Order: sequence, then structure tokens, then C-alpha cells
Amino acid sequence: MNNAPGLVVTGASGRMGQTLIRLASGSDRLRLVGCVERAGHAWIGRDVGEAMGGAPVGVVVTDDPLEAFAKAQAVIDFTSPDATVAFAALAAQARAVHVIGTTGLEAGHLARIAAAARHAVIVRAGNMSLGVNLLVRLTQKVAQALEADWDIEIVEAHHRMKVDAPSGTALMLGEAAAMGRGVALEAARVSGRDGITGARAHGSIGFSAIRGGDIVGEHDVIFAGAGERLILRHVATDRSIFARGALRAALWGQGQKPGEYDMMDVLGL
Repeated sequence: MNNAPGLVVTGASGRMGQTLIRLASGSDRLRLVGCVERAGHAWIGRDVGEAMGGAPVGVVVTDDPLEAFAKAQAVIDFTSPDATVAFAALAAQARAVHVIGTTGLEAGHLARIAAAARHAVIVRAGNMSLGVNLLVRLTQKVAQALEADWDIEIVEAHHRMKVDAPSGTALMLGEAAAMGRGVALEAARVSGRDGITGARAHGSIGFSAIRGGDIVGEHDVIFAGAGERLILRHVATDRSIFARGALRAALWGQGQKPGEYDMMDVLGL
């Protein structure tokens, strides 16, 4: 009998959902035990492997997350903010590790996630890739080393279907830069310049978002000084890097104490 932790994937039909299902189905460290979709979705009641156009995998897609989570030790969730906070409460009831890759979360969502984390392990990150999390740490270190006369700009690019901007990863990078500077990001953040904006505010952290085609994810952190620029860059060409990071987080969370964690914890950074 396979004693590997049981895994549920929410948003099964989405890009990340399908990538997670493919990787989890071939894993010997996790068992795919459930797939969740919204009520009325065409995949409900179907074997998820067949719904994805392949061979059956023995897991039927359901619209009942509570039933699915009861069989799981981990839930991976790349859905929407409202869905994520509902899943957080249910995963906490099941004492399952909840790995959250959902972006666009606001203060109200984060408060409800924090409440759920009092009872279960939650690993939440705007980006699950190893490379991006190393970039976050580098950004903090560089911002800490350079004076405020160096301007910081964060430029991100994603596919045309992405609904939030700046990306969760761009905000992670902005938070890291602000932390390195010893300031609050909300006080320094400037997004979407347009028209006669006046001179750049000293110490501000700028954000620009590009949307087009099938871009998986590109992030540049630009430190612009007098006569020189330093550019830190990460380019993702395959979204499976995010799925692999999420699976790693689901395994890492087994046996941890209840609380909120991020990929820095998972990666030991």
C-alpha cells in the first residue's frame, strides 16, 4: 500500500491545475486522491485523466471540496481569492497542508487565511519557483546595499489571460526591495504612470506590467543609478517550475506546526 501523503488539486481544469495533476500522477512521493472544480463545470463526475484527454487515473472530479479534503494530507490551490479563502477554512478543518499559489489576495482575504493558519499549515507564495525566490532574496540584499539615490523599477510580463497586475511575483520583489530599504512598500509604490506625472519621486519603487501572447512569466528588477544600471532578471519558460515548487511545499509541510509559511521557509533561505 502506498503511504505517500494524499493530494487534492483545486481548479483542476486550469493551466496550473492540469500541470499539477500530470506531475502528481507520476510522483512516488505524493498520491493524487482528489480533484475539485466549481459546481456545474463540465468535468464534474468524470475521471480527471480522461477529462484532460488521456488515460484514466482513478480520480473523479468533484464539486464537493469538503469530501475531497477529508481524504487528503495536502491541498494545492491556484484558483481565485474568494475560492482560496473558502478552501483555507476547509483545509484547516481537515488538518491538511494548504499550499496557496493564488494571487490578487487583498487584506480581507489574508486575514481569513491567517485565521485558518492557526489550525493548519499554510504555505503561501506569489511564486513557487526556486529561481524566483532566489531573485527575491537577491533583490532585498541589493536594495539594502545601495543608497536611495538608486531608483528601483520592477517590470513584469505575462500571458494575455492573466487577470491581476502587478503580478504576485512583482509584488514579492517590491516587498523585498522595500524591506531592504527599510520602508513600507505601500508608501513607496508607484504603478501605472500615465500623462504628465512630474519627476520621479525620490525613493519610490515603480511597477510596470506587460500582457501578451503566451508569456509564462518574466521579471526584471532594475536598479538605476547615475551612470550605471544593475538588472536582476528571471525568465520562466515552462509553468511546470511553479507546479514542482508547489509539490515540494506540500511535502515540506507534512509534520510542520500550524502557521503561515512561504517558499523561503520551504527552501531554507
